[in-house]
Amino acid sequence: YAEEPDPARPVVCLDERPLVLHAHVRPPVPPAPGVPAREDYEYKRCGTGCLALAFDPHRGWRHAWVGERRTAIDFAGWLKELADDHYPDAAVIRLVTDNLNTHGPGALYEAFPAAEARRLARRFEWHYTPKHGSWLNMAEIELSVLADQCLDRRLPDLATVAREVAAWQERRNAA
Repeated sequence: YAEEPDPARPVVCLDERPLVLHAHVRPPVPPAPGVPAREDYEYKRCGTGCLALAFDPHRGWRHAWVGERRTAIDFAGWLKELADDHYPDAAVIRLVTDNLNTHGPGALYEAFPAAEARRLARRFEWHYTPKHGSWLNMAEIELSVLADQCLDRRLPDLATVAREVAAWQERRNAA
């Protein structure tokens, strides 16, 4: 992180977190003069999902993906999008990620034909956080901010989460 920014070799941090989707069983009661808003403690569980976030600390740029799961194939898709859509002119992308079993070049070979996987693998320079130091990945900090500013309420489905996260991402990138 301390190296000078280099557009030809950007630093991109990538991490994900699970999502638990909840809905209200009874509608919340809006506030009224002298009466605070009320929300029943009971909720309906609506499934799970995954939220992944890429963060470029030198640009102050972030990009999120909302999906049903976090498999090696999903990870490979995120890397392909970073390489081909967001950093097409970069010679190499310095990728900071944790040691999750799906976070490696093997994910590319699981998802794509060998030639495409090799092309993509050559675009990345892998930097893994220490086994018990994943907090050193700045994407985790951004995910924490996202959780506090955007996911701190009941969200019933992935489409709602995706809309909320996209709005948060747009505001945060603009600032």
